[in-house]
Amino acid sequence: MKTVTYETLDQTDRKILDELARDGRISVAELSRRVNLSKTPCQARIGRLEKAGYILGYRAVIDPKRLGLPHVAFVEVKLSDTRAAALAAFNKAVRAIKEVEQCHMIASSFDYLLKVRTKDIADYREVLGEKISALPHVAHTSTHVSMEAVKGDEE
Repeated sequence: MKTVTYETLDQTDRKILDELARDGRISVAELSRRVNLSKTPCQARIGRLEKAGYILGYRAVIDPKRLGLPHVAFVEVKLSDTRAAALAAFNKAVRAIKEVEQCHMIASSFDYLLKVRTKDIADYREVLGEKISALPHVAHTSTHVSMEAVKGDEE
């Protein structure tokens, strides 16, 4: 089987990816209609794109506000040690905090940017004080509270 690289994706592959990104539950029949392919070749392309790692999975986008988690804060985290072992310890520990929705290592004056989701500011304060500040090698944090999601999964 031919290796699929970005350069080998054709217009139809890209259309399939765009449609699936918009609606992961679209039927193969509807997807094949939208990309102008019959069902069998469309299914084969989807399988090839999955196997090549372009499609990582399918998921439902849940409204966190309906679950009572409307408060979003972004936290800059500066570590006291950035050697490999310290980074690994931080990475492992931060994955265990359920309120941390995303964690990114950043090339900046701080080391990590966390997206934290809680029910309110009081709950966030507890997560910051008891969980985030207690992570390995955390030297300093700075919080930015989101007032409104303009673009993202929340819309």
